[in-house]
Amino acid sequence: MKKKRKLLSLMLCTAMLAAAGCSGGTSASGGGADKSTPQTAAEQTAENEFLSAAETAKAMGIGLNLGNTMEAYNAQNCEKITYEWIPTVGSNVPADYETCWGAVVTTQEIIDGIKAEGFNTVRIPVFWGNMMENDGKWDISPEYMARVREIVDYCQNAGVYAVINIHHFDEFIIRRNSVEECEKIFNHLWTQIAEEFKDHPETVVFEGFNEYLGGNQFNSEGELVELSLSDGYKLTNALNQAFVDAVRATGGNNTERVLIVSGYRTNIDRTTSDQFVMPKDSAKDKLMVSVHYVDNAMYWSNKIGGKEWTDYINSQCELLKKSFTDKGIPVFVGETTSIYPKGNFAPDAEEKDTSKCLEMVLDKLTDEGFVPVLWDVNGNFYSRTEYRIISDSDREVIKKISEKLKQ
Repeated sequence: MKKKRKLLSLMLCTAMLAAAGCSGGTSASGGGADKSTPQTAAEQTAENEFLSAAETAKAMGIGLNLGNTMEAYNAQNCEKITYEWIPTVGSNVPADYETCWGAVVTTQEIIDGIKAEGFNTVRIPVFWGNMMENDGKWDISPEYMARVREIVDYCQNAGVYAVINIHHFDEFIIRRNSVEECEKIFNHLWTQIAEEFKDHPETVVFEGFNEYLGGNQFNSEGELVELSLSDGYKLTNALNQAFVDAVRATGGNNTERVLIVSGYRTNIDRTTSDQFVMPKDSAKDKLMVSVHYVDNAMYWSNKIGGKEWTDYINSQCELLKKSFTDKGIPVFVGETTSIYPKGNFAPDAEEKDTSKCLEMVLDKLTDEGFVPVLWDVNGNFYSRTEYRIISDSDREVIKKISEKLKQ
């Protein structure tokens, strides 16, 4: 049986190669290797079996979103058909978009701090349409791509998983195009992204989309209308397959890289339906599925902290368990509640402490083997200027959960 990679040594080797000006992943081990010539990604994949999706899920631990950052864009009037293309921001350079929703420019120190606080995964949502020419080619801006790569490499340096997706730009495309046109566009987008990162190690994970698969589309009158369920599932299944096919076709480490396919609107009830079909994959046991917020309905109906809340979480997790984890498909909860405002608690809540509720949810999700990634924006849960979790009680929760996962 091939030897599994050790994450720490993988990170160190990658950093050493980067420092030496080499592209690609780790060099071959063994006394006979010519260390002056880095191996190609294909050679590495042949000698080093990537972790399975289940093994990767375990290694990913708990994560934090770099929210309102690389997915930020000029969204004014974006719900209207008259929003024909993405307006520029400032001088039309990456930092203008990175900061236009209130974030600070991401640094190595920010990512290092996330790692130090107990997180082992950073989800990097990306709006790839920023700085893109409106010429019908759907070519990603080289400058924007380079900035995303820089942040991914911060994660590699820190020793955490980096998850990148297509975020909000999927809304723009899906609203305006047929299923067949969407397949072509997303194939082209994911081919570009996958080519850029195909020599990165397995600690870079691709997530196909955000939460718009099955979403509304503009009709001939320019009104956003809801798809029928059958059409919504047709769209969802087709685009997930297009994502997987595009990535695998680029070769290199992408032939075995773990991929995360997105649920129907990332809604648990819709995603656990028999109408949701996991895509076919040339790699074995390398797919996860993404959903969001196991307590979403309770949050918005102001029922947090009560028995109905806990029962609902348990029932949602049971659906995911039966549909996916029991079948060997790990669950990636790409957006998980991080803070519970007082106004969202039930009047008869048994628990009204936000940190305690966070602990209860994270304990449940990690006990099920899911990968929870807290949704966070600048200055909300984690301070990107002080490089620490803002609340001491939240810090204790994350420390406790991360230590539990190491056992």
